[in-house]
Amino acid sequence: MRVLRSLAFYLAFYGATLFIVLACLIVLPTGSARLFRATVHSWSAWQRICCKHLLGITVRVEGAFPPGPVLVALKHEAAFEAIDLPQLIDNPGVFTKVELMRIPLWGLAGRRYGLVSVERDQGARALRHMLGEARALIAQGRPLAIFPEGTRTPHGERPELKSGFAGLYKLLGLPVVAVALDSGRLYQRFVKQPGVITYKLSEPIPPGLPREEAEARVHAAINALNPS
Repeated sequence: MRVLRSLAFYLAFYGATLFIVLACLIVLPTGSARLFRATVHSWSAWQRICCKHLLGITVRVEGAFPPGPVLVALKHEAAFEAIDLPQLIDNPGVFTKVELMRIPLWGLAGRRYGLVSVERDQGARALRHMLGEARALIAQGRPLAIFPEGTRTPHGERPELKSGFAGLYKLLGLPVVAVALDSGRLYQRFVKQPGVITYKLSEPIPPGLPREEAEARVHAAINALNPS
């Protein structure tokens, strides 16, 4: 039964994805950022609908985000949370690796939505460009989201944070909300499992802490749902 439900999910979600991508391409030349973001958000909402009704996966959020711009640092265990971000966070700007932004059309769409390209080890010029994009989003009142471990990790693993997180924390001067989640238990496999995906939000971590303290607090908080 779980195999059949998973196959139905793939057909429904990815089949609709093709039409949503086409809709994005139609909307993109209009220059309406609001309409474009609404189209992207419909894709995120459709994933939740498919998860609930086809896979038996529901979502629980423990905690709340403070008002105003904030840096959200999330655990990353599956593709689920990358697509689900607009459901969890109101209109987020998202840090993503620069390789994705170089994909034709995808990169253009990503910039229009509010993705910020991260070029690791590319020097001060790339850093200034990234900070400029991030600060423009902050000026719009948008929260920023980052996966500080840099890549997906299986549920239960606790890799160290990438060095770029500390730099952003220091230079942006935003409070941080660290988010633990356990999507890898249910969503990581080809055959998805029913159950509840939980997001557990930390209390805001204030800006200006020493690097070691900030990293330790974020690392502990994003792993709060991992087995000890």
